[in-house]
This record gives sequence, structure tokens and C-alpha cells, in this order.
Amino acid sequence: MWSALFLTLPTQPNAVRLRVWRALKSLGCAPLRDGVYLLPAAHAGLFDPLAAEVRSHGGQASVLELSTQDEALRAELLALFDRAEAYGQWRSEVQALARDLPALDETEARRRWRGVAETLQALRRIDYYPGAAADQAEAELDGLRLALDARFSRGEPVAQAAHGIPRLDARKFQGRRWATRARPWVDRLACAWLIRRFIDPEARFLWLADPAGATPAPRGAIGFDFDGARFTHVGSRVSFEVLAASFGLDADPRLQRIARAVHFLDVGGIPVPEAAGLEAVLAGLREVHADDDQLSQAAAAVFDALHAAPGVPA
Repeated sequence: MWSALFLTLPTQPNAVRLRVWRALKSLGCAPLRDGVYLLPAAHAGLFDPLAAEVRSHGGQASVLELSTQDEALRAELLALFDRAEAYGQWRSEVQALARDLPALDETEARRRWRGVAETLQALRRIDYYPGAAADQAEAELDGLRLALDARFSRGEPVAQAAHGIPRLDARKFQGRRWATRARPWVDRLACAWLIRRFIDPEARFLWLADPAGATPAPRGAIGFDFDGARFTHVGSRVSFEVLAASFGLDADPRLQRIARAVHFLDVGGIPVPEAAGLEAVLAGLREVHADDDQLSQAAAAVFDALHAAPGVPA
């Protein structure tokens, strides 16, 4: 259920028109068409001051309830409230601060951190239907705070990564068997690449039909990206991000770029430029290679190229 504000603004004074437009934007209203704006029904009261001001200056304003039984139309209306682009713009500020952090003094760094935190808080206030992008943004803000503390609060404990993911020693994970679900897709393919490239160069992979049930991993194999696996989703992090954090790889800006694309393709969230191309190439490789080992090897070349691609400092 939504509330719809129908407006005919007065031609004068211009100041009233500007105030109304700015207020509509600050409330996060969804424009249905010219002169018609939506809010969730629970927030209908936010329209009342605007409607009163418009009427007081000779304009027309009505607030009506809007509902639909059509699921396709409901999805279209919900899409009007999508904040993914706004979260993407917010992330640009976070990335800029992360890049600048080594050159900043503590006062300036924490001032800028408070700025991005306040911007996120304002965005969350008008994100009436929060989803994966909101969770991802909160996780990235937490990660930035940890980076600030690591730089300026050297006495803070660092035994565990963010979200309670314990830091592990890759030397204890050499020459192992790693098990996951068969016919791997983006997250599992990225995990397999990360394991062999940065954690266990001699890794052997087991592709199981149902490792969480009918075809469990054999004793001693290390599971990833399935229910009950040692390495799987934690909070808002996908398995690739959990593996990277577990082995202290999550500070690598090139891996961060890959992680953002994997996250978006696996669970949604904040769009990234690399995602569409990565998805298309991996989908093609999946059609070409029926054997999962061959698919993983072919995908590894794609991730190697993405990791080496210019645009992120080494």
C-alpha cells in the first residue's frame, strides 16, 4: 500500500515551488508521473505539510491511498524506490577516503569518516525497502572504520577480521582437498581461483552434487560455499569475501574490486562496472565446459586478467 500525493503547484512564487521540489527529494518520494509522488502508506503523514503549503499559495494538493493486486505493477512501483544508484555514489566517497587514508592525519580522516557515515545514515532514512545494497554499505562502512582504527589506534586488537571472521594461517592449508557444489557459478568459481592463486597453490577441488546432504564431502576435505561449509556466507559477506578476510587478503584493492563484482552477481547490492562483463564471460565458459575442473581453470584465467587489469593501484 502506498500514499500518492497529487500536486498542481502555484505558478508563483518560485520560492514555494523550489521548497516543495527540494522537500520531495529529501523525503525520497518516488515520482509516478508529473505531479504525482509516492511514499509507503506508513509514511503518509510526511505529505501533509507539503500539501498544506501548496494549498496556502493557491495550488492544489490531494493525498490518496494507492494499492494494486497486480504483482507486475507492484514490482514496477517498488522499483521506483530502488536506491542502488545512490548507494553506488556513496561507495565512491568511501573508496576515495580509503585511497586517501595513508596521506591523511587523524583529525581529517575521522572528519571525513563521520561525513560518509552521516551520508549513509541519511540515505538509509529514505531507503524504504532496504535490501542487499543497504547491508553491503553498512559492511563497507564498518570495514572503513576498522581501517581507520588500524591506522590511528594501534593498540586495538587485530586478532580477528571484521564480523568475527578468524584470521587463519595459509601455511596450514597447503595441498588440501577443497569441496563445494558441482556446476560452480560466480562465487564458487571466484573462490576456487582465490584458493589456488593465493592460499593453496596445490589445491584439489571436489565438485559434489549435494555436499550439504546426499553427497557430503569426504573426511578431511575443506568445504566452501554451501550450507555448513567451513567457508561460506557470513552476515552480508559472500563466500569469496569470507575467504579473503579469513586469510588476510581483503585489504588488496585489486581483490576488493573482484569481491564487489562477485558480491553483486551472487546476492545483489551495489552495482559495479565489471559485473556485467564478468557475468557474460563466465556464462559463456559454463556453456563451453561441461567438466567442472576445466570450467574452473578457464574461469581462473578470467579472474587473473581482471586482477591484473589497470585502474587499481598494485
